[in-house]
Amino acid sequence: MEFFRIHKTIPFMRHALILNAVSFITFALAVFFLFHRGLHLSVEFTGGTVMEVAYKQSADVGKVRETIAKLGYADVQVQNFGTSRDVQIRLPVQKGMSSAQQSEQVMGALKAVDPEVVLRGNEFVGPQVGDELTTNGLKALGMVVVGIMIYLAFRFEWKFALATVLANLHDVVIILGFFAFFQWEFSLAVLAAVLAVLGYSVNESVVIFDRVRENFRRYRKLNTHEIIDSAITSTISRTIITHGSTQLVVLSMFFFGGPTLHYFALALTIGICFGIYSSAFVAAAIAMWLGVKREDLVKGPVKRDGDPDDPNAGAVV
Repeated sequence: MEFFRIHKTIPFMRHALILNAVSFITFALAVFFLFHRGLHLSVEFTGGTVMEVAYKQSADVGKVRETIAKLGYADVQVQNFGTSRDVQIRLPVQKGMSSAQQSEQVMGALKAVDPEVVLRGNEFVGPQVGDELTTNGLKALGMVVVGIMIYLAFRFEWKFALATVLANLHDVVIILGFFAFFQWEFSLAVLAAVLAVLGYSVNESVVIFDRVRENFRRYRKLNTHEIIDSAITSTISRTIITHGSTQLVVLSMFFFGGPTLHYFALALTIGICFGIYSSAFVAAAIAMWLGVKREDLVKGPVKRDGDPDDPNAGAVV
């Protein structure tokens, strides 16, 4: 389905050097802030106190969060779990205070607002758990990257596989760079969003590369950068539909999902925007510079210019 069709090919690759120079500068800044400031890790990674409290009626999560914030906890996670009357509270480690002392302090503040609130559970998440989560998160990221390379190498060609992985890592590092620069809280939900962005960016790259392969079959007189320009131009309508609709859902979570989904939606928003950019400009340009050519992708007879359109031509995901 297309809302519109662009009849004149847009010369994207003519500006590939400038666009990738901007990407490199952005990537370098992200790496700098990651090393200079580091990520502001949540309780899951650093350790802290996890409390579970119950109310007689539906809990006002916003009011609970505001009450705890007055105690000096700037990075506290408050969310419903199970039912609307049950609330889970995650408190970061406070110097000079034990888990029991933190729990007592918070319960005192909550009871001052609602005397009927009951503490159902209280536990301390140690730093060793955070180390395990960090290790497992890096392993998950590594497995995704390796899986992407194997899939694309089999489906297309190793040059496309390498170009896509570099472009996807570009997206991941830039997302992390934003979180490091603004010191936004990096939680398990944000890690899940980063992994989702990887898959999302791969999908866009596959669509473009599939169209590149079809164009190599159909147009023998066009050179590589003209083939890539044509492929990107012909998929613009599809990109606007899919990414636009996805972004509407993500923005809904961002504006109306509350603090629990705030950073998750924010990471997805950044990732979707840079995913479109990297698939169209970074991945395609790297593949072009690696020397991808017709013989790498087309096996067997090739359609000549002027032949009727192949009804099966086009992007397939």
